[in-house]
Amino acid sequence: MRDFSLDIYRELLEGLQAKGYELVSYSDYCRNIDKSTNRNIEGKFVILRHDVDAKPANSLKTAQIEHSLGAKASYYFRTGESGCYKGSKLSLPESVRAIVALGHEIGYHYEDMSLCGGDFEKAYDHFQTWLDYFRQYYAVETICMHGAPTSQYDSKDLWQRYDYKKLGLIGEPYFDTDFSDVFYLTDTGRCWDGYKVSVRDKIPQYQDEWTARGLVWHTTNELISAIEHDQLPAHVMITTHPQRWTNNKGEWWKECVLQNAKNIVKRLLIIMK
Repeated sequence: MRDFSLDIYRELLEGLQAKGYELVSYSDYCRNIDKSTNRNIEGKFVILRHDVDAKPANSLKTAQIEHSLGAKASYYFRTGESGCYKGSKLSLPESVRAIVALGHEIGYHYEDMSLCGGDFEKAYDHFQTWLDYFRQYYAVETICMHGAPTSQYDSKDLWQRYDYKKLGLIGEPYFDTDFSDVFYLTDTGRCWDGYKVSVRDKIPQYQDEWTARGLVWHTTNELISAIEHDQLPAHVMITTHPQRWTNNKGEWWKECVLQNAKNIVKRLLIIMK
């Protein structure tokens, strides 16, 4: 139960800080992009991004750890029964309000093309409705696509027809991150090399290059060791799914079993494509 515990998550962040990495939110990164020089953030940094696919209340625990270390992070919340409301109750959970109070960023983890059956107009209207909902509680500046691996629709396709920046948004990680400069790590698949079974949470144009450079680790212990031995690039985005990180034995084992089953489904989906 060591990996994907809250204890090892704290150890991961402390290891990064010990090596001089600044832990920042995605909006921090977007605001500090200099179009002429590419970046004006100096030194080493890690963008802490959290895709809250389920159990939004669990995110408060990782947010509290980050706050205690002086770190900032971005939390992207879904709507619907897995996200920020239940049934007709349209009020932000107290845990999400608490995350905002700790100084973290929140944003919309959108999946509107999937929810609207690929209808662009309906999806855009749906997106605006929920962006407005979140903006009742926080001045949302950035958004992030939810992969929805079982859906035939990629919600990023919405921006082939519309421009999210006209809605006052400054960034979407899959479009506004310079991945030639920022190395991408995600715990998708409940491991750090889960891009092998990921349908959409990966950066295909750079994945082979990173693998060839040996920038592949499976467990959090391996990642922490890489940090200690200065093997991590200077600029990194780390994406986690907070429902996976827990010290509760029952929740830990449930998430472990469910994710292993999901990985089998994802492999089949990739093969079928």
